[in-house]
Amino acid sequence: MHVLLFLLIGLLAGFIGSKLMHVGGIGPGLVGYLIVGVVGALIGGYILGFLGVYTGGLIGRIITAIVGSIIFLAIVKLLR
Repeated sequence: MHVLLFLLIGLLAGFIGSKLMHVGGIGPGLVGYLIVGVVGALIGGYILGFLGVYTGGLIGRIITAIVGSIIFLAIVKLLR
């Protein structure tokens, strides 16, 4: 159950992060949103934990994943 919740949060965060960062074209699609969101959740959890910011609950996890996905997409844009 936790894996499914993690994937759903990743999917939502990837979608929102992609829309906020204006990823070009039609969009990365379902798998692309999922990858961006899951990687973003890992990055966001690491960076916010390093800064001493801890979030709890479902909303906190979603916000952490969105922040991480925006950071991940910004890094990808810089590398292009």
